[in-house]
Amino acid sequence: MIEGGKSLVSSPPAFSNDAKKLLVCTGNTVSVFSTSTGLQITELEGHTALVTSVIVVPASTAASKILCYCWTASLDGTIRYWDFSVPESVKTINIQHPIHSMVIPGLSVQPSEGDDGKPPELFAYVSTEGLKEHKKLSSAQKKQPNALGGQIQKKHPCTSGGQVRKCNLTGSRLAGGQTLAETKKPEVIIISSSGKYFGIRDKRKIRIWEVLKNDFERVVFKKIRFHHTKDLTTLAFHPTKRIVAAGDVTGRILIWRGFGNRTFSEKLENGGLVNNEDDGPGVRGDDDADSCTTWHWHSSEVMILFFSSDGAYMYSGGREAVLVVWQLDTGKKKFLPRIGAPLLYFLNSPDPSLSSMSCADNRIHLLKMPSMEILKSISGIKLPGSLPDVYKDSWSGSVFDHNAGLVAIRTENYCIQFYSLLDDREVSEVQICQRNHQPSDEVTVVVTLVALSQDGSVMSTVEKRLSEEGIGGLLSLKFWACGSQSKDFSLSTIVYEPHRDADVSAIAFHPTHRMAVSSSYGGDFKIWVSNHEIHQKDQMIQNLGWTCHAVGSYKKKPMTAAAFSADGSVLAVAAETVITLWDPEKNVLVAVIGESFEPIVTLSFIGRSEYLVSASRGSNPQLSVWNMSKLSVSWSYKLQIEAVASSVADDSFAILALLPKSPKGEESNEPTLLGVDGVILLFSIGDPIPVATWFVCKAKGGGVAFINPGSLEENISDGKTAQMLLAYINGDHEYVLFHPHGDQAYKRRVSHQESFNELEETDRFGYASIYGELPEFNLKKDENNNVPLVLSERPWETIFSGPSHNLPSLTKLCSVFLESLLEKRTVAVE
Repeated sequence: MIEGGKSLVSSPPAFSNDAKKLLVCTGNTVSVFSTSTGLQITELEGHTALVTSVIVVPASTAASKILCYCWTASLDGTIRYWDFSVPESVKTINIQHPIHSMVIPGLSVQPSEGDDGKPPELFAYVSTEGLKEHKKLSSAQKKQPNALGGQIQKKHPCTSGGQVRKCNLTGSRLAGGQTLAETKKPEVIIISSSGKYFGIRDKRKIRIWEVLKNDFERVVFKKIRFHHTKDLTTLAFHPTKRIVAAGDVTGRILIWRGFGNRTFSEKLENGGLVNNEDDGPGVRGDDDADSCTTWHWHSSEVMILFFSSDGAYMYSGGREAVLVVWQLDTGKKKFLPRIGAPLLYFLNSPDPSLSSMSCADNRIHLLKMPSMEILKSISGIKLPGSLPDVYKDSWSGSVFDHNAGLVAIRTENYCIQFYSLLDDREVSEVQICQRNHQPSDEVTVVVTLVALSQDGSVMSTVEKRLSEEGIGGLLSLKFWACGSQSKDFSLSTIVYEPHRDADVSAIAFHPTHRMAVSSSYGGDFKIWVSNHEIHQKDQMIQNLGWTCHAVGSYKKKPMTAAAFSADGSVLAVAAETVITLWDPEKNVLVAVIGESFEPIVTLSFIGRSEYLVSASRGSNPQLSVWNMSKLSVSWSYKLQIEAVASSVADDSFAILALLPKSPKGEESNEPTLLGVDGVILLFSIGDPIPVATWFVCKAKGGGVAFINPGSLEENISDGKTAQMLLAYINGDHEYVLFHPHGDQAYKRRVSHQESFNELEETDRFGYASIYGELPEFNLKKDENNNVPLVLSERPWETIFSGPSHNLPSLTKLCSVFLESLLEKRTVAVE
């Protein structure tokens, strides 16, 4: 089983000590990426729930930068210590409380031996859920059915808010009696780069604690609070000074300078006494700070606050998709605009010329500093885009390229992302229509349909520009041609209002010819053909034009679905509740079959067989299998179908169905699965009994497909031929690949470190990335350095050329220059 599509931006990432690797929390694992190539190297597997924190153990000396150790925390209640160069888990600590955030101040200070000669204990501060006792399950309830992504439904523990607690990592236990704070919900803990302070935001307050130099288990903490009139969203500590900054929901940034002078020390750093009588400018009430200033540029909540390593600049960002760089002393700012998605995290690396920025579109950008140029982007699968309510039921969901193992995802910024299910990485992104990201954008254009030809060389999209007060609406049907293996599509044809004022309900491609059909709710369908076949010349595919070949209708009923047979000889078009069969070449109606209770929304021929599957939704949904030779229904079920997929290898098909919701107020004694709301049923043609069943989570908006394993690295013995894999992608675009019959095991190909030895990393970092490579100096003295200089005939032309720091001394230059002006005479010595 292969899992993928996890979020790359659920938690902040972490750089390795040499800045050559980036550790990213991806679901239950931590993925390690190369910063030079942007490809995954390896992953850390062991946690059983979402990983919420990853902390790399910093190098104490230059020689120890090659060490690769880190700590991770997870919602499974465990803290793990890893050697991510191997990778393997070295130590596991179970505190039995879900951990939402973790910091380890002791890693930022130089370790020193205690009085007994032993190294001091290492402590972590964690933000956890306070759990109450829950009812245990009986042995009968512990039996669970086969599930994909589901867990047995336990009587879920009730949470009593969040807590900030202290954990002894050396002793592998929670520090007794050390609950630093209790909040309404678990909050993210932010730590200063020196490890001396850490804090949390709690609605309209900030809580800050000081970590003593000699930390021990039952130490008494000093803490302060800052107050604000709006809810706070994030905070950051200055690396060297007592300055803390926080952002709020309105876009304001508050900067408290000289915090904690009364609480954390008796005297100021310059030796002067603290004046408790006069409040600092901008400071509220009894807040312990010298001053508080407010900066305002962002129009909505601030999501990112981060200080540069030298403390001279502060970075901020939010929903505007703009990174703002503030000069701390003057308040001047510069911008990195048009990033394309709201910003979530910003992180400096040990290399001062490299930083990372995480965005809400599941993408991490690697930046070259200080120019803020985007060097590489690590792209995960995009999250579902927002749709108006009227189009949520009409969206066809995920579209698959079965041979290449790709899925086409509609994104928020009007793009179609092609994502490799086999390699778990982005292949390309096609911009359907131009649009700049704005934080308060209303949806004005909706990409309602996407379809791919069987060989993946042609794509068709339907976009609708919404009308404003009934004026200005426009529907566009577009055909795109693929120009390379990397799925770079170019626009071929645009058809405005292909079905007059009616919306397009479905698009289907002919399996062998350059032919497509579009059906509409207006009561007709159109067959489109390309002007000529694809001709490949000089590795470039020529542009194709598409024209209307034929138009058909049936009793002016809305045409709601369409599909071609495996050989393309039959075109099935759903006319609301009946299925019409056509000859696509002659555009002749052949037969009409069936009558469903609700409009049919899905049609699919099962492989090369004579069977057709139809699915209808609504209050009386139905799944039906039709025999084309008998023109009658073979069998049917009353199921709410979300997606249908057929296999061309063995004439089987799979359906994704939504489970019915139990009536409100009724509790079932049957064992249930946590979060399960759908089921995948695998059928063989002609047999109404499912071959296999899998329960799944987040089925609404999901999809299923049969994928050719192709280049996938599989563990197949005895020379068996690789069979089709079944892919399930849920509503959050997380997916799983598995063999439907369970007799072969597959493993996703991960590029390990040794595979990168062949690649020369041409990217330069540090001094070289800013000023270029240093010249190579030959430190060996020239043995013939005493040979006198032979002057040219015109030495004055080049004697003063070159950099000033490389010129000889003035006395030597003058003597040589004057001698060049004097006429020399040869004197014969007798």
